[in-house]
Amino acid sequence: MEVLERYEPLLADSAAFYAACRRPLPAIVRVNTIKADRDRARAALEAEDIVHERVDWHPGLFRLPETQPGANWPYVHGWLHGQEEVSALPARVLDPQPGERIWDAAAAPGSKTTQLAALTEDTGLVVATDKNLGRLASLRSNAERLGVTNLAITHEDARNHSLKPFESEPYDRALVDAPCSCEGTVRKNPDVLEEWSIDHVEGIAQVQAGLLRRAVQATRDGGTVVYSTCTFAPEENEAVLDRVLGRESCQLVPFDSPLEAAPGVTEWQGREYDPSVRHARRIYPHYNDTGGFFCAKLAVGA
Repeated sequence: MEVLERYEPLLADSAAFYAACRRPLPAIVRVNTIKADRDRARAALEAEDIVHERVDWHPGLFRLPETQPGANWPYVHGWLHGQEEVSALPARVLDPQPGERIWDAAAAPGSKTTQLAALTEDTGLVVATDKNLGRLASLRSNAERLGVTNLAITHEDARNHSLKPFESEPYDRALVDAPCSCEGTVRKNPDVLEEWSIDHVEGIAQVQAGLLRRAVQATRDGGTVVYSTCTFAPEENEAVLDRVLGRESCQLVPFDSPLEAAPGVTEWQGREYDPSVRHARRIYPHYNDTGGFFCAKLAVGA
């Protein structure tokens, strides 16, 4: 937990934070509304005597306190998908509508991609991009199991994403769930802290800024971009937003978080950020018994 000590100045209750980070993360499944509604999925779980608990803030999420997500036939048949609770937030904030063009700029292995497809009712177009071919194989497998048909997949570095294969038309909305130092996943992957280094944080922040800039550029005026990470590091969160706000035509906008959250921080280790980064939301593990997360919503255009 030594790495996490650097964030004590941001915490009102560091003891609760550390205690939550040491607890195992609850198993969660999301109902895939392309194939089944919540009531049908719940009935299937009950028929199999699988203990499940509804997640209050999201009607399509269930906790499975006694089993793992993939250990049941509703999962195999694509009615359910294992997805960490807090990671279901960005797609909800993006709020894609049926018939829209959506870009998932760091898509594999596809939990958020398939959630986006379900929110669009499997209509319009969802473009999923990732540069890791192995992870794209997992995305394809998940999409097939879940019955997604409005999906196009591109194997490329999203910082160089081209609109030419898609009629050169900009997207209505884009999601950048960026690769990061993953500090917020410590509850399911304690080893992540052993691999942590400030050099990696600073290096990945350059990539994150490039991904977010391209997402803003590829989204139409009046469109929406959501930026998220599973790290606590301001270098990868508010600093990235600050950098992009100064270079692209966009602005941060407030949003209502269904999860308890803290505002973005406007200063870190002597560096000040654009005051609007307070509109972002920081979700710490002890707030909602989830993993750690960061989420921000941007409106594209002047």
